[in-house]
Amino acid sequence: MMQKLWLKKLKLNYSKNVFDIVQFGSSVIESREPRDLDIVVIFQKIPLKEQLEESQKIKRQLQKISEISIHITSFDLYSLFDKSNFAKENILFYGKSVISGNYFVKKFGLNPRVQISYSLENLKKKDKIRFNYILSGKKGKYGLLRKYGGELLKPGLIEIFPEYKDIFVESIKKITSHFKIVNILF
Repeated sequence: MMQKLWLKKLKLNYSKNVFDIVQFGSSVIESREPRDLDIVVIFQKIPLKEQLEESQKIKRQLQKISEISIHITSFDLYSLFDKSNFAKENILFYGKSVISGNYFVKKFGLNPRVQISYSLENLKKKDKIRFNYILSGKKGKYGLLRKYGGELLKPGLIEIFPEYKDIFVESIKKITSHFKIVNILF
């Protein structure tokens, strides 16, 4: 049961010091069953005490509409990008803005994608065909690319949205172990 808060057009009350409210972690990844919703409130530069108070106000509002518990953290823009922030990559790559409904990094002019390169060399013909059906579909059924908005950039290279990486990897693993995953922001 996935709670896609970024799709819900929420009417939240928050101060002008809030830069964004971002859902990230396992709750944005398709096929995962999160125990809680990871939310980060990103602030302009304001004192930590105010950040914590404002975050708790937002948490109480979100908890009223969420069926699972909310884990909330807060950063200002400076501390978000600090090298000691271990959540930074997950927030930047997977984070969805609860305010805009889009990827958080779009605020910085970036788009997150996953590129999977694969080789079908040394596979039997039937496995190559099966692999093609998984990606492109068969007999009117959608393949993974169409179903999840992925794209075949060239033979041996697909590009997908980050939240669908697990679905693609699990399907590809069933046929070949010759693939490589690269997370990109462009």
